[in-house]
Amino acid sequence: MRFLLYNIRYATAKKKPVFPWSGYLSQTGPHLQQIVEFIREIDPDVAGLIEVDAGSFRTKEAHQAEIMAQALGHYHSFESKYCDSTRVSNMPVLKKQGNAFLAKDSIKKEQFHYFTKGMKRLVIELELRDVTIFLVHLALGFKTRHRQLAQLYSLIRDVNRPHIVAGDFNALWGEDEIDLFLGATGLVDANQSSLPSFPSWKPNRHLDFILHSPEIEVNNFWIPNVQLSDHLPLVIDFDIDESKKESGANIIRTGLQ
Repeated sequence: MRFLLYNIRYATAKKKPVFPWSGYLSQTGPHLQQIVEFIREIDPDVAGLIEVDAGSFRTKEAHQAEIMAQALGHYHSFESKYCDSTRVSNMPVLKKQGNAFLAKDSIKKEQFHYFTKGMKRLVIELELRDVTIFLVHLALGFKTRHRQLAQLYSLIRDVNRPHIVAGDFNALWGEDEIDLFLGATGLVDANQSSLPSFPSWKPNRHLDFILHSPEIEVNNFWIPNVQLSDHLPLVIDFDIDESKKESGANIIRTGLQ
């Protein structure tokens, strides 16, 4: 299987911001189609997309996940990054910001979990036939981010089938910052060389991660030099050890503690 992780910054292109957050205020324009063509070329079985717009002024109210899924002939899953109980969830533009999956095969089950702390709280759990994938976008603040990692550990510790945890971890210290999380979960970083993925115009930070359970054997990992966002994409090709795979797993969780 091939898995793509990409923070697309709402398809507003890679431009270095003139002032903080200005890069997020551009309109999508032709950039979304360029990202679609890149995904088509990479041809992943599953793509985890961070910073997807569900219909703000940037896209003239068009839903980016739906557009990409239709163009590629894929299934999709999308949810807002902000919990319904927070004020952010009702703010213009912000309420349309979320994360998404695109998948070639039909989705067995999807669940949306929310951390109890932070502004960006969403965890998407996607169950496919052979693997479960968790997609996250962690907080910018160090303390909040590590509280979220603790809750993420509680969420995945009982998963008894091959699984991947991927996303923009905002880990300013790279893998050194998540060593305890890796040790507690037994997950392995697919990026064994700690290659940076941010910013795309001069990568020097290892913010984006694809972590996997031991049953998953990564055959290839690379970071394409595709500058359609402020992040570079991550790609892995992997196989699953069938002798260790649990069939019929259908775990139901109601929240994070």
